[in-house]
Amino acid sequence: MRQLFQQELADLKDDLVDIAQSVEGAMDRAVRAFNQSDVQLAEEVIAQDHLIDDAVRELDEQAIAILARQAPVAGDLRQVISTLRISASLERMGDLASHLAQLARYRFPEKVAPKGIRPTFKEMGALDLKMAGLVVGLLQDPNTKTVDEIRDLDDSIDALHLSVFETVLSEEFGSGTATVVDATLASRYLERFADHGVSISKKVLYLLTGEWDPDSSE
Repeated sequence: MRQLFQQELADLKDDLVDIAQSVEGAMDRAVRAFNQSDVQLAEEVIAQDHLIDDAVRELDEQAIAILARQAPVAGDLRQVISTLRISASLERMGDLASHLAQLARYRFPEKVAPKGIRPTFKEMGALDLKMAGLVVGLLQDPNTKTVDEIRDLDDSIDALHLSVFETVLSEEFGSGTATVVDATLASRYLERFADHGVSISKKVLYLLTGEWDPDSSE
């Protein structure tokens, strides 16, 4: 019975990694659709978002079933509870990738970001993809070094997000209201994607230490 329980926990971990990899792939396509005004890629991200949602729903049902059948304690309980909380963040990250793709689709054939701040968005997208890769690695091999890397990366993304706001709200920014709104939304989606990566890192840290991050607002 104990061996079966440990296999169920291992399956939960593997499924969580699979979902994180799906999120990474969705964000990769969304960023390319956004930067290149590629409507086909955008449509793929939007159409496949439900696959991430379905996978999260199935994972949550498995975790709840384990809680009901096994009544885990201590570290095993932390793993199941952390899985439920991490899956919620992954689902939201998938949604944010879809939102970014929707902006690309709505503005096709034009690009969403004005020419002057496109390099900033390209950098934010690249950092978000790095963040997604770190999240996958962290779920495969939980460790404090990757937790720290994720937090440092989030600081860089936050700084770029702030620079977008400062640019679009400045008097020198000559684009219209629709462009300002689109750029603001896109920057917010990219920034929130990274925030959820940090949230996952905090949950993994809890899994490792049994202590919740005192700086967490959750």
